[in-house]
Amino acid sequence: MAVNTTPESPLPVGEVSRLIGSWIDRLGAIWVEGQITQLSRRPGAGVVFLTLRDPSYDISVSVTAYRQVFDSVADVVSEGARVVVLAKPEWYAPRGQLSLRATEIKPVGVGELLARLEMLKKSLATEGLFAPERKKPLPFLPQLIGLVCGRASAAERDVLENARHRWPAVRFEVRNVPVQGVHAVPQVVQAVKELDAIDDVDVIIVARGGGSVEDLLPFSDEQLVRAVASCRTPVVSAIGHEPDNPLLDYVADLRASTPTDAAKKVVPDVGEEYERVRMLRDRARRCVGALVEREERGLAHALARPSMEDPHRMIDERADHVVSLLDRSRRCLGHLLDRAASELTHTHARVVALSPAATLKRGYAVLQRADGHVVRDPDELTADEALRARVAEGEFSVRVEAGSDARSGARTDA
Repeated sequence: MAVNTTPESPLPVGEVSRLIGSWIDRLGAIWVEGQITQLSRRPGAGVVFLTLRDPSYDISVSVTAYRQVFDSVADVVSEGARVVVLAKPEWYAPRGQLSLRATEIKPVGVGELLARLEMLKKSLATEGLFAPERKKPLPFLPQLIGLVCGRASAAERDVLENARHRWPAVRFEVRNVPVQGVHAVPQVVQAVKELDAIDDVDVIIVARGGGSVEDLLPFSDEQLVRAVASCRTPVVSAIGHEPDNPLLDYVADLRASTPTDAAKKVVPDVGEEYERVRMLRDRARRCVGALVEREERGLAHALARPSMEDPHRMIDERADHVVSLLDRSRRCLGHLLDRAASELTHTHARVVALSPAATLKRGYAVLQRADGHVVRDPDELTADEALRARVAEGEFSVRVEAGSDARSGARTDA
């Protein structure tokens, strides 16, 4: 439905509305699901006016139905009910308003709702949003707790009173929002995101009292489940119910059966912690006392040893032993020296007796040739050869006589 327009030749509003209406008139009937937020049944009027709202996206559309169409379900349909409507889109040109003309209305039963929730649960579980490894641990002692609950509700009172009774110093950042109806999902999602953005908030509690399956539907909404899954702050689901589990229980980091149970699981009890500290202190005192006693016994045992009672006793015993060894070593050394001196004297006497000088003193002489060699054989000599004769008191020259027998001797020159 393209239309050529310019600033000089614009379309009038009525023409635009007529074109939109002609396009919408070509649309066929469709099935639409939503939650009834406004219901107007004027006495005597042949048309019933109602508003269908998508609780997940905060979008609504007007619906009109003839009285006979609505009367067929009037006993089971009221404001807040979920219905499926077979309707044809209509465009009211004078006001430029889109509405749906319903020709059939069917209430959505509890069984059908539960079946849809089960399908959504399986789909989200397949994505891993409920995986245990994604769960974040809660802090031991949160300083600031974010609380999402209904205004002036029993759930808010239970959480605040029980938490402050257990730990008076705990602080809360409260966001009061609708916890059922068409406005619940977007406002709960917004509150969770606001609290998650506050750095000081240590944990977030989403709480409400029990209710029917229809009342708890906002806490199974896909948009809320994904918002909680993306939180960096641990989230606690505290929906007061037992038979049914909204999907918030599966994606939350901790599930509490009631708001009171949430306060007990999130906030430690100051009395219990004092008692635990006392027990740990007594245990530490007993451990330290036992350690000191054991060390004292060990010290007393060490002091009772002879070496500690008389430290010089061992030194004195060793001193006597050292003196004995010293005397023994001196005697051994003296014997060795005496023996060595005696052996030295005997050796010296033998050396003196066997020395050439002693032989010379007995009247012997040693003949040496000019090159210093000792004459041992007369045959080695030649006639008139000069020799040196060495005696005890000195030496002199001799010469071998010519023509004489060399064995008979030599002539002395000086």
